Amino acid sequence: MNKLFVAALKEETVGLNYFYHVGVGKINATYNLIKLIQEHKPSEIINYGTAGAIKKELSGIVECTKFYQRDMDARSLLNLKLGETPFDHINEIINSEEGFSCGSGDSFVNKQIEMDLDLVDMEAYALAKVCKLEGINFRCFKYISDNADENATSDWTENCKKGAKLFQIKMNNF
Repeated sequence: MNKLFVAALKEETVGLNYFYHVGVGKINATYNLIKLIQEHKPSEIINYGTAGAIKKELSGIVECTKFYQRDMDARSLLNLKLGETPFDHINEIINSEEGFSCGSGDSFVNKQIEMDLDLVDMEAYALAKVCKLEGINFRCFKYISDNADENATSDWTENCKKGAKLFQIKMNNF
């Protein structure tokens, strides 16, 4: 199986030299992942990165299997729900009922959000959607770096190195 490991930033993968970095946000992640797929033609993409916990009991590394776009807000159109894209038949990606839900958006969360999610990030939904459309297996592991609250910025910076070490241990036992 040809696996491709991707993360948004080098800061999230300190010491993990086998990662490709797709950039921050859904557009950068989509564009750069498509380029990597064209070049490497993987059968599986493994995403690792940091995430903020909405469910405060989460910690360590968790596997996300359900993906949502938390900042698509077209509720005033056609009675859509928060997270639904107009005229798009894919509004959620569920790879397995077991695992955690991740809401991706182009904003760093440091306060309560309206969606019922386990954690938040800035790229996973975009990566999962590209993989779904391209028929590529997608796995997503997130290190809970903060609690998506007013302390999120300082917590994220301090926790990147810890998360990369834990991810390497997890992959060694995988």
